[in-house]
Amino acid sequence: MSKLTAFLAGLIFGLGLLLAGMANPAKVLGFLDLAGAWDPSLALVMAGAIAVALLPFTLAKKRQQSLLGVPMQLPNKREIDRRLIGGSLLFGIGWGIAGICPGPAVAILLTGHWQVLLFVITMLLGMALFEALEHRERR
Repeated sequence: MSKLTAFLAGLIFGLGLLLAGMANPAKVLGFLDLAGAWDPSLALVMAGAIAVALLPFTLAKKRQQSLLGVPMQLPNKREIDRRLIGGSLLFGIGWGIAGICPGPAVAILLTGHWQVLLFVITMLLGMALFEALEHRERR
């Protein structure tokens, strides 16, 4: 049941990204172009997503288990450190260069555009590099 729920949640998330235009690099780059023809529509999408998520996350903090009976796994780290800042910078630079972030990239992966495939492959390589560095640091 939890795999079906995860699949349905991912499907709804992907459809939402497509409907909101977040899978369109031109729209994303228009949003990031603060000095030019700025398109604020994605800011409204993000604000709407935060508003929708606020109540469920507030309720989730008070629970030990999810509605499906699995342990709640919410992040508990609150401090801002160099890793958070560095990761945020890398994410933002990648988003600005490609005009796409990981969620929409997966949502449009099957469109056949080689650029999306290249983005996803390099994203996975970056994740593997991070894991290797983390493993090395733990030893």
